[in-house]
Parts: sequence; structure tokens; C-alpha cells
Amino acid sequence: MRHGSSPCRNARISAPGWRRGASTLADATADNPGGAGDLVPAPRKRTVVPRHAASLIVWRQGAGEPEILMGMRHAKHKFMPSILVFPGGRVDRGDHGVKALSEMKPETFGLLAHRAKPSLARALGVAAARELYEETGLLLGEMKGTRLLADLAPLDYLCRAVTPTTRSMRFNARFLIAPAEAVRGEIGGSGELEGLAWYPLSQARAAKLADITGKILTEFSEWLEVPAARRAERPRIVFRGQDNRMSDG
Repeated sequence: MRHGSSPCRNARISAPGWRRGASTLADATADNPGGAGDLVPAPRKRTVVPRHAASLIVWRQGAGEPEILMGMRHAKHKFMPSILVFPGGRVDRGDHGVKALSEMKPETFGLLAHRAKPSLARALGVAAARELYEETGLLLGEMKGTRLLADLAPLDYLCRAVTPTTRSMRFNARFLIAPAEAVRGEIGGSGELEGLAWYPLSQARAAKLADITGKILTEFSEWLEVPAARRAERPRIVFRGQDNRMSDG
């Protein structure tokens, strides 16, 4: 991974979409698509519309196995404390139509646009880069003044997951992938995630995880086994209901 200078971390409070009000534990954890809030049952006779969200799997080849950048939810949270998750969060209004350092590969954009309008498909990539910066301090892109210009070209698409209709907080989350050499900076972030580190894949899978995170790690392992030139040809997958793996049509 390329290491940038410390000023990029100091500038992150001005990045687009930075939520200065998200200082409380409840606010900070509610945004991530793997958040504890989705465990709370929804009120009867009311279906919550899922929020569009993106999570980013940043990985590198370690000594003997891949390593993934992950962090833990705060230990003091009422639900699912110390759960290991990927950086990610919901799409903000400011993620739409902003300038980027580069655009997505056609195959990645096409997979995102399969179940989203083109403007949303692009915003999902921007959201993934923004959330990475906010939660970890690492840049997938570069700062221009106070704005983050996302580098969307390195992104690959993995799958998506929709929170069950019985939950009070729901996400239609897309899981994207980026190689560690595409990001730069120093791990820091906003404090939303603790224990930010590069976790060997076997260690991550053995950690305390939400069920869906474990299934996404399995999906990622299978993605790694496919030759790079053919990964975009993999069947489109969505997890629905109680994390049931299904064709995404």
C-alpha cells in the first residue's frame, strides 16, 4: 500500500458527506449496513424501505493468505458489540453527481446498474470510497482542497445483501472490492470502528461476526479463486431473507 502524508487525515473532516453530528455511539453505528440497528424488529404492519448502502472489502496478499481491512463495532454498544465489519455506510445525497478522479470499469458499473439507476450505481462507488476515508482514514482517490475525488477505476463488484423485512433498520447493501495498492494514507478514521487492522482471511472468518459478514467473506474467498479476467462473469448474487444466497437475476 502506498503511504501518503499525514495532511490527508487532517483534512477528512471536510470530506463530502462527513457527518459531524455522528458523534454518538448510536449515530455512528446506525450508518453501516452491517449495523446493530438492523437486529431490532420492525413495528407490526410496517415494512421499512431499505436504504442504499455500500461496503468496501480492501484486501492485500499477506504471508500465505489474503488479508482484509476490517474494524470492530464499539464494545459499549447495546447490540452486537465488538463485531468485526467492513468499512461502509449508506449513500448520501452528496455522493450523487460529484467529480471523481476516475470512473468505474464498464463491467463493475454494469453489475451495479443491474439493480440501480445509473446515477445511483455511480453514487454507490463514491459512497464506498467516502466511507472508507471517514471510517479508516485511507484514501481511495485524492483530496482536492476539502473535497475527496474518488478513484473508482480499481473497484470490483462482489454481491449485494438486503436486510430482512422484519427489521427496523434495513439496507440494500452492495459489497465492492478494492486492492490495497489502490489506497493510501494512514489508518485512523473517525472512531466509528475500533481495532482497525489487516486481518488474515482465516482469522477474520473465525472472529465474532454477523452471519451476513461471514457469508460475504465466503463469497469473497470464492471470488479470489476465479481468474481475474473472468470475475465479472460470475453469477450475480443477492442475500435475502435470513441471509439466503440467491440469484440476482
